[in-house]
Amino acid sequence: MRKYRKVYIASFIVGLSSLLYIDFYISNFKFSFAGVMFPLLLYIYDDSNPIAFGFGSGISLLFFRWLFYGLLQGVLGQQLYYTMPEAVFYIAYGVMFYAIKKSITSITYSKIFIISIILDIISNILETYLRLGEDLFPMDYKIIKTLLLVGVIRASLVCLMVIGYKYYRLFLVKEEHEKRYRNLLQITSQLKTETYWMEKNMDYIENVMSKAYQLFLNINEDKNRDDWAKEALEIAKDIHEIKKEYKLVVVGIEDIMANRLDNTGMYFDELAAILQESLEREAKSQNKDIIIKFNIGKNFHTKNHYYLMSIFRNVIMNAIDSIDEKGNITISHTIENDNHQFIIEDDGSGIKKKDLPHIFTPGYSTKIDYSTGEINRGLGLALVDSIVQVHLKGSIYAKPTFGNGCTFVILIPVKELEGTNI
Repeated sequence: MRKYRKVYIASFIVGLSSLLYIDFYISNFKFSFAGVMFPLLLYIYDDSNPIAFGFGSGISLLFFRWLFYGLLQGVLGQQLYYTMPEAVFYIAYGVMFYAIKKSITSITYSKIFIISIILDIISNILETYLRLGEDLFPMDYKIIKTLLLVGVIRASLVCLMVIGYKYYRLFLVKEEHEKRYRNLLQITSQLKTETYWMEKNMDYIENVMSKAYQLFLNINEDKNRDDWAKEALEIAKDIHEIKKEYKLVVVGIEDIMANRLDNTGMYFDELAAILQESLEREAKSQNKDIIIKFNIGKNFHTKNHYYLMSIFRNVIMNAIDSIDEKGNITISHTIENDNHQFIIEDDGSGIKKKDLPHIFTPGYSTKIDYSTGEINRGLGLALVDSIVQVHLKGSIYAKPTFGNGCTFVILIPVKELEGTNI
């Protein structure tokens, strides 16, 4: 849907820019600024369909010429008749650009210059032929030479504007990076403060644990019976104080996140691109050759992108850990019965059947480093399960085949991710 929205906007711009033109000595033939804007927008909106853009631009041009000239001059039908060959210019340009784009992997500055010259000249010749017929080719080829000159001039303008656009984008990216870096420093500073309170409470927790253990010993050995109730009450008071401290920390962190992070939302394909790049880089850092592929059924916009990011990151990281050296992870998306369905498949070691009922239990883990005795904290899937069920009102389950990979299926209602029903 976004691609078509881009086509509508770009076609509107082309139609509007067609009102800036220079009359040619051929009757009703105009060299307009739209001939520069059209290839420029084709370059900028490179994911749009050039043919659809060509037809849209032709229709937009007809509309604006009819509105501003035909309507004002009272010759509506005549204006449409004279403008029709010019609309063909953009349709032909779009069709040819589509064919070239299919055979070229990337369009550089030099390529856009050459492509613009060739397509501008061919499209102009077609337009002129519709107006003049065989009279287009007199002995001196004056018209052809003029069209060639105009093609070079407009292609040069396109190339200069593309270069300007590139530098402008680099400037915006740099500015955005600096803004995000400053924002990140502020977040880090504030989180450091909250972390200080958490570290401070660690000593408090150790002290309470010591008291609780001493009470256990006294009860177990039947010592100081008269002090049991008093000691239990002191432990309860200490735990209550710790709870209050941590509640303040949680509130502080939530305020930081709410005020500092971007909550305007994100499209799923953008989220997928970020995840794919970062997780493939993570796999390489572990000396693993893992291909991560996203199959996006229907793109959508969500303000819950942080939740989705956390869900996919944890599940995919588990998949990466289950693959020894080389493998594949595929994330497929469809919409089923008013639910977004995400299927995450890997070809790793899988999950044993006896472990299946426990994989979403906090603290449960099968990842043990036998050389050091360290065990994974086992919170990843537990957090995923909580986010899916509590925050997104969805469900998650696993379909393992031990030794042949694992499949996670996640179902989240459309209204929870998009805010509306389909």
